[in-house]
Amino acid sequence: MSPQSVPSFVFETTRSIVSEPGACIRLGQIMRDLGATRVLVVTDPGVRKFGLTDAALESLTAAGLEPVIFDRVVADPPAEVVETAAAEARDAGVDGVVGLGGGSSMDVAKLVAFLVATPVALDTIYGVGNAKGRRLPLVQIPTTAGTGSEVTPISIVTTGAAEKKGVVSPLLLPDVALLDADLTLGLPKNVTAATGVDAMVHAIEAYTSAHKKNPLSDVLAREALRLLGGAIRRACTDGRDRAARADMMLGALLAGQAFANAPVAAVHALAYPLGGHFHVPHGLSNSLVLPHVLRFNLESETAARAYGELAPIVFPDLDRAGGDKAVSARFADAMAGLTEELGLETRLAQVGVGHNHLPLLAEDAMKQTRLLVNNPREVTLDDARAIYEAAL
Repeated sequence: MSPQSVPSFVFETTRSIVSEPGACIRLGQIMRDLGATRVLVVTDPGVRKFGLTDAALESLTAAGLEPVIFDRVVADPPAEVVETAAAEARDAGVDGVVGLGGGSSMDVAKLVAFLVATPVALDTIYGVGNAKGRRLPLVQIPTTAGTGSEVTPISIVTTGAAEKKGVVSPLLLPDVALLDADLTLGLPKNVTAATGVDAMVHAIEAYTSAHKKNPLSDVLAREALRLLGGAIRRACTDGRDRAARADMMLGALLAGQAFANAPVAAVHALAYPLGGHFHVPHGLSNSLVLPHVLRFNLESETAARAYGELAPIVFPDLDRAGGDKAVSARFADAMAGLTEELGLETRLAQVGVGHNHLPLLAEDAMKQTRLLVNNPREVTLDDARAIYEAAL
């Protein structure tokens, strides 16, 4: 192999990962080792209501630390929620932060950890590399197997009425990710399915990213899809299947590591407006547009070849005859079939989107230049509208 055959790349991820059922009981010692004494736990009302914060809070107290709870995170968190959480954290004098919940809670936790330690205005750090300074010690504990936020340097915020903006900085990478599969036991089927497909999208888009795709992200994406593809049906069929839940958690983390270093693209760009305008959960938004973006990308030889490589990992019995483009087309159809099999909505009309909404959605999708530049095929405004039309 010649030196030129291996691309130059930088790979960044969370410093420490703890993966074991019941890992929440370690939280207190971990936060104490990070030097924290008063710890903000960022979560949402549902997670707290169902007792998923109990073990973490008990562990903090047992370690002699003082927990402070912010449990008002909502899906697609608006900037106001981040700013409120940061203000309350400053007033409480916290010196460590825990994100405990889905991607929204973890995204808010990242920004709070940064904004408390580096008191700048939130609207000055949107974009790539604008968050500079320091942050408080940060531990992330996911309660769904989907976003991979526990290993990504990205936080997504809803600004204005519906637009989503990202803060991307290595400072947002947590110190520790705690994977406790027990927190996902009994998670509803629709949430399991949507978040699981979200993780699969992360791996697929990382594997075909036009920028920063590298050997490590490729290995992680393939292994993520092997785990997720093998476990998602089992996890949806039996919500108490601990082995399936553990595979889903690890698969989502590996997919997060992959796309944190080889960024996602058009699926996410077209999904964001669905969340902003119609409050469709992020995983479902990705699922709704995924097959149609895959089919659009088939005109790229690079994408077709990559999809052909991924297809047998996710669907071992898929017909591999006819070359990359034929296999990739079957892969797109199989992903569409999987979402239907799992009971997810498959058409935009099912979530309230009509023909009259497509121009607005397409225009908003085109604002996601940070993501669109990573797509293996250029997406124009007309292309975006045609993809939405196909998904309608």
